[in-house]
Amino acid sequence: MTPETIMSLARHALQVTLLLAMPLLLSALIIGLVIGIFQAATQINESTLSFIPKLVGVALALLIAGPWMLQLITGYTRELFMSIPGMLG
Repeated sequence: MTPETIMSLARHALQVTLLLAMPLLLSALIIGLVIGIFQAATQINESTLSFIPKLVGVALALLIAGPWMLQLITGYTRELFMSIPGMLG
């Protein structure tokens, strides 16, 4: 196994990780921003006001993007397993 192969595997793994995390993190970010603006405008400082909507938003994002995320990680795993013989010899 060459260093280029290892770097290529690591780069692809990081790309897949970013793609998997993106829908959940973006939904939490957008909801947190909206709630933060609402809290600043109304001067309500309640921690559950921020936590509960984020939890619901991340759950909805997981329900919507879940099949795509599962397909992505399954394809990556298959590709990785299929490339094992080529890496060994």
